[in-house]
Amino acid sequence: MNILSLHQVCLAFGGPKLLDNVSLQIQAGDRICLLGRNGAGKSTLMRLLNDDLPADSGEIQRRQGLRTAYVSQDFPASWPGTTREYLCRRGAAAGIDEQSLQIRIDQIAGRLELLLDEPPIDLSGGQQRRTLLAAALILEPDLILLDEPTNHLDIEAIIKLEEMLLRLGKTLVFVSHDRAFARRLATRIVELDRGQLHDYRCDYETFLARRHDVINAEEKAWERFDQKLAEEEVWVRKGIKARRTRNMGRVRDLLKLREERRQRRERIGKVRLNVDAAQRSGRMVIETEGMGFRYGDNPPLIEHLDLRIMRGDRIALLGPNGCGKTTLLRLLTGELQPTAGALRLGTNLEIAYFDQLREQLDGDKSVKQNLADDHDQVLVGGKARHVYGYLQDFLFTPERARTPVRVLSGGEKNRLLLAKLFTRPANMLILDEPTNDLDMETLELLEELLLDFQGTVLLVSHDRDFVNNLVTSSLVFSGNGKVEEIIGGYDDWLAQKPAQPPDAVSKPKQAAPPRKERPRKLTFKEKKELENLPLTIEALEAEQSELHAIMADPTFYQHGSSEKIAAAQQRLEAVEQELEATYGRWQDLEQIPE
Repeated sequence: MNILSLHQVCLAFGGPKLLDNVSLQIQAGDRICLLGRNGAGKSTLMRLLNDDLPADSGEIQRRQGLRTAYVSQDFPASWPGTTREYLCRRGAAAGIDEQSLQIRIDQIAGRLELLLDEPPIDLSGGQQRRTLLAAALILEPDLILLDEPTNHLDIEAIIKLEEMLLRLGKTLVFVSHDRAFARRLATRIVELDRGQLHDYRCDYETFLARRHDVINAEEKAWERFDQKLAEEEVWVRKGIKARRTRNMGRVRDLLKLREERRQRRERIGKVRLNVDAAQRSGRMVIETEGMGFRYGDNPPLIEHLDLRIMRGDRIALLGPNGCGKTTLLRLLTGELQPTAGALRLGTNLEIAYFDQLREQLDGDKSVKQNLADDHDQVLVGGKARHVYGYLQDFLFTPERARTPVRVLSGGEKNRLLLAKLFTRPANMLILDEPTNDLDMETLELLEELLLDFQGTVLLVSHDRDFVNNLVTSSLVFSGNGKVEEIIGGYDDWLAQKPAQPPDAVSKPKQAAPPRKERPRKLTFKEKKELENLPLTIEALEAEQSELHAIMADPTFYQHGSSEKIAAAQQRLEAVEQELEATYGRWQDLEQIPE
């Protein structure tokens, strides 16, 4: 059953149309991954679906009573009060009564592990992202719109988010360039490309194969078209024969071909990435002995770290948000000094640093000014290049290069940071969350560049595929200031995790606190409730499927009374709410030991 439909919708903001006579049907239960190049208009489409923007033309049909919630990729300009107060204001604005609102906040906070009594402005990027998601879930929407939901979330939080979204059973439209996230969650892929929507009703892996075939077919069709146009241009230039009356029809056809070629929107080019390699560093790049670091009297973030990094190593830092990954990067580059132990840096180090918070960009200056101030040239690889020509390697047209940075999309800002980064000669790259907002084509090109880079790479990223494809080893933050080195990426770390229990057994002092603070056990009544919950869930899911089948039948709307249709819709909504609450209760009871 369609809950939202677009019919021949157009939308533009002065330039080429972001949406050019597009149509789309969203059905209840869909989990749609919206893909497209940076700046293609994905966020604009999400705001259109959320009814935040009007379309220039076309028709948008919404199911009666449809509730949508949009989770933006941008954080609010201000976060007054605590997280609980922020969520209360959002719920009160939606007309939710105080008692129900507090219950919802506590349930959602438990699932998302929110810090309710802390001001959101003081929280990590991951906690802020979860706060925005909680503000959407409080509304109990029928359709959830997620714009880059995995940005600033650590890998463990991303996996929990995947499981929660699957368990919710809600209709989703999400923008994400995290390939592992899309692979697990999406049931449909919709690609926004040059103003058109291409709907692939398949999973992510099948989409990749089909899209490759579509691109090849388009390129071959364009080759045939261009060849025919070239032949007609040669013919018309032969002279008087082309202007005879009997050939005027052919001339008119040529004019049509020219217009069709003029209207063609070329596929957005690929970013051309190239690192300006500096003189080779020494063979030993960084060495630490018993290194530790703490802020003031706080517990140590890093303790007794023995590490040797050699030239050519590509190392990922893995761990939850706030564990100290960025602090370790600043220590290893000499920006911070250790509070214990020793740190030695190798010779001839030329370091280029990618900042996850984009503090290196001035939002009030243009793209060109951020890269080269008021100069017309930039030095790349020891050679002077015109700044506009260099920016075109990163898909910035001259017009876009004169745009203030504050109006750029997240992906465009990341591309600009990469453009700045690669103007500096470097034999060591420090990349703190470089994958946020980058489209998949640019991600793959960045992977290829880093694999070919002859220097050393230190990387923080929560993109599991990116880490797995790139790194030679990983530094894993295991808690209490401990950092252990493993060979390989995230999947290799998962494979090695079962080998950890012997270490835990050999350290009884660390295992002691959980034994002293044993959680309460299930009561007899709760045991019975837990036994019956799977049957309740099964019955609710069966009723939900039956209602979906009934309401998907066109004759139901043709011959049914308005009262019957409304009753079915209300019952479906009630079943979905009850199912969500039952799942939540089941999860809560499962966490209590018997």
